[in-house]
Parts: sequence; structure tokens; C-alpha cells
Amino acid sequence: MAVAVGVFGELLITAGLVLALFVVYSLWWTNVLADRQAKKESDRVREHWAADRGPGDLDTRDGIGFLHVPSMSEKDILVKKGTDPKELNQGIAGYYTKPVTSALPQDQSGNFSLAAHRDGHGAKFHDIDKIDKGDAIVFETKNTWYVYKVFETLPQTSKYNVDVLDAVPKGSGKKERGRYITLTTCTPVYTSKYRYIVWGELVRTQDVDEDRTAPAELR
Repeated sequence: MAVAVGVFGELLITAGLVLALFVVYSLWWTNVLADRQAKKESDRVREHWAADRGPGDLDTRDGIGFLHVPSMSEKDILVKKGTDPKELNQGIAGYYTKPVTSALPQDQSGNFSLAAHRDGHGAKFHDIDKIDKGDAIVFETKNTWYVYKVFETLPQTSKYNVDVLDAVPKGSGKKERGRYITLTTCTPVYTSKYRYIVWGELVRTQDVDEDRTAPAELR
């Protein structure tokens, strides 16, 4: 009996160590790997922009631009096409192509809808709950800064609620078409049971100058 109890105890300890290592991998090491990958891709995008300073349409090579949300993070976030895990696991934010097709910032109306992980794989939207009404969200492209102002948040909704991504996002309080941005991620922290939503509306644009001077909201 004593031997059996000892063996069982050792198995429990081993299982606990394996579980602990898995948690470290999921919540720390995947962040390290994703951040490295995102850094390489971000540098590539900025190199493309620097090599071609002329005017033109939105440059979509390797990424369409960078999201800046000062109340959530001091770092910029590369935005690419797609919200499947294979895209978001790269440590980026992705714009929706399904179940709805996101508008893009330069569109004259629509909902620029983004998703990113809250934990693991870069966790770019980990502190989304720090965003309040009135906060700035800025999207940077090769030639333009798009400045949005947060007008509503939805701390919890069903992960099947795709109406929040509509051109006139349901639940946001808006009734007419405009130029909106929507940030989405999982909630509560360390789960994927629900979704956390932040909505903003475009208030102005600013041309990118030679020095890429950031708008006042980012200074």
C-alpha cells in the first residue's frame, strides 16, 4: 500500500509539473515567439513604406498598418488580413474577412473590425478593459493617420454575436452609417467564453509628413 501511494504521489507531482510547464508555454513562451515574429513583420512593413514614399492606395504588403491605443498599450500593433488563429497567433491584430467583411479605414463608410488575442500569442488586446469612452484609437497607414474616438464599450457578449461587426454595429447605440472601428477579443481573461467589444468613430484624418509626426493623441 505504501509503495502504491508513493507511486501515485509521484505521478501527481509529474502531472503537476507538466501542467505548470504547459501554462508557462501558453501564457509566456508563445508571447515571446509571437512578439519576435510580429517585430520582424512590422519592420518589413516600415521598410516597404520608407522605400516608396510616393502617394498611393493603402499598402497591403505584409500588413495594412499599425494600431495605436494609448490607454491599452504603449506599443503599436501590426494589423493584417484575417482573424483565424494562424493569423492572430503571429502576435498581430487581424481584420475580419468572415463571418463579415470588414470595411477598411479609407472607406467612406463602414466598420473597420479587428480581433486579437487577449492572452498568449502576443496578447495584443490583453488590457482592452482599460479603454474608456473618449479615449483615442489611432490607425497608421503609409500615408494617413486615422484618429478615432471611443464612444461605447461592451464588456461581455456572446462569441456568436456577429452583429457587433455590422456596418452600423448593433448594441453600440449608433443608428446611422458612419466610419467606425471595432476591437474584439476574448473575455474573461484566460478564457474564450465571451467577447469584449470596443467601438470608436472616426473624428479626423491627418496626412503623414516626411518625419511621420504622430498626431497629438499619441504624444
